[in-house]
Amino acid sequence: MEEDGFILVPREADEHHLSNLRGSQDDDSSKFMSDIDAFIGDIEEPLWTLNTFIHANPELAFQEYKTHRALTEFVRSQGQDWRVTPSAYGMETAWVAVYDSGQRGPVVSFNVEMAETMKRYRLPGKVVLFGTPGEEGYDGGKIRLLKQGAYQGVDISLISHPGILHNSPLVRTTAFARLEVEYFGRAAHGAKNPWMGINALDALVIAYNAVSVLRQQTMSGDVIGLAITNGGGRATNIIHAYSACVCMLHATSASRLDALQRKVSACFRAGAEATGATVKINITPGYQDHVPNRVLAASYARYWNLLPDPPNPPIPLPEQGNQQFTWVRSSTDQGDLSHAMPSVNASFAIPPGPEGGQPHSPDFERASGTKPAFMRALRVGKALAGTAVDVLARPGFVDEVKRQWKRDMETTDGLVYKYFPVIDSAH
Repeated sequence: MEEDGFILVPREADEHHLSNLRGSQDDDSSKFMSDIDAFIGDIEEPLWTLNTFIHANPELAFQEYKTHRALTEFVRSQGQDWRVTPSAYGMETAWVAVYDSGQRGPVVSFNVEMAETMKRYRLPGKVVLFGTPGEEGYDGGKIRLLKQGAYQGVDISLISHPGILHNSPLVRTTAFARLEVEYFGRAAHGAKNPWMGINALDALVIAYNAVSVLRQQTMSGDVIGLAITNGGGRATNIIHAYSACVCMLHATSASRLDALQRKVSACFRAGAEATGATVKINITPGYQDHVPNRVLAASYARYWNLLPDPPNPPIPLPEQGNQQFTWVRSSTDQGDLSHAMPSVNASFAIPPGPEGGQPHSPDFERASGTKPAFMRALRVGKALAGTAVDVLARPGFVDEVKRQWKRDMETTDGLVYKYFPVIDSAH
């Protein structure tokens, strides 16, 4: 099943240690979830007010000033135990909030409601809430924070992303890169002496067609987007001396992206070779592919299913024989975090709009501002909070999470081709 680049790939469970972790924790899980559910219920109205304000005030990447102010003020309103730093790490709209239990333990990145649970059960460790701007451009806020050392000492990172179909904590996104290409030729009059010119626009047209032909031989997870940004001007009676384009590449892993990048770059060089133009290719690394942590995902699924009125079907658990993977053909800066620490980027379905619009459409934008969508987001927050409690409270759990992460980092490409096989689909 596919939706805005999402593909579900079921697999048989092959790691029995996931079910062994479950043990006698069910009673504790129910107890923790009951408290988390009650606490979030107590602040549901202020959260809805906050949600409505942010939805009514859309802002561009790295210009989220109203959202920055609203979120930092809200976290401060939750008590003096939260230490809030606005405009953190040199970014005006980034912010960090920390709740520290005062006891040595794991450090969990994400969630406000954790403070009350930690205090009640005297859980050791620390919760760090990051406000990260510019998530889906090509210079994500999380990458900037990562480079600045903001995540130093953080053990896990938890996040989510809405859609209209799938509820899954096992989301794999693509790696991507941005290519900025320029051709330099020589101008000439198109009627008097065209043979004196070197046509930079022809070079770009040849490259564009070569990339279009290349798509037939790319893999199902590859995505190539290309836009001509400068055709050399509006005059029709000249040989164009300059042209430019931008190309975005997505692939299932870093190594696959490297292979695709080489093929596409050859197409751009071919345009220059055929016309005599000079080509300049500037490659900007984008985001790494997101590698979900299956141990964290199993915890999330259990808490998701424990909450009242779970959406049908429930998220499969490892001990039930399979887990539900979601492959996304788009990219996120959370991918880079997943290569730095264990991560879950849970997808969740909100009730769709009348047109069934996918994410990043006007119909989806309207649907995301409704109360049913808000209630589904609260459910996700509760399940993520439960996962964080497992990290803080269950002996040995964070160690198992990290062991799984290390295995995944050693075999990322194997993970791609084992669990996300070639799927027939059009670009």
